[in-house]
Amino acid sequence: MIPRGRLRAFLALASSVLIGGAVAYAAAPAITADGVGDVKLGAKASGLRQAGLIGQLRHGCELAPHTRTAKLKPPLEGDVNFTLTTPRRVDNISVRGGAKASGVGIGSRKHDIKKAFPHVKFDHGTEDTFGIILAKVPKSDGGKLQFAVDVGNKKVTLI
Repeated sequence: MIPRGRLRAFLALASSVLIGGAVAYAAAPAITADGVGDVKLGAKASGLRQAGLIGQLRHGCELAPHTRTAKLKPPLEGDVNFTLTTPRRVDNISVRGGAKASGVGIGSRKHDIKKAFPHVKFDHGTEDTFGIILAKVPKSDGGKLQFAVDVGNKKVTLI
């Protein structure tokens, strides 16, 4: 038998962990046309780094030698690409997890995108080359956003 004082302490600790987890889950960052959570388009790389939102800047695409990119820090998964000018500012953001756009996240299906964004346009021109369908959300629906939908399983793999 567990002493009553220890049982109360355990229950208090367990409930605080559960409530804290629910709050953290409910506070998942949102993807909007302005950015993802506190990572906004046009923000300076130095400010994001000091705030602990991104990792260290590194070289971007091999085909463009002066580009820079950084990984998003948890709870977000993905990358941030920066402008070529100084100071480096956020140019675009790729999300692979940890956030949703109007309820559509990684693993959502095509019909979920259509439901959340009625004016979405699906571009099938990338099916053969990259194995994805691009779902382009116009500004009128809260965009500019794009979703990459896997051709095989019809699920969102990148936002």
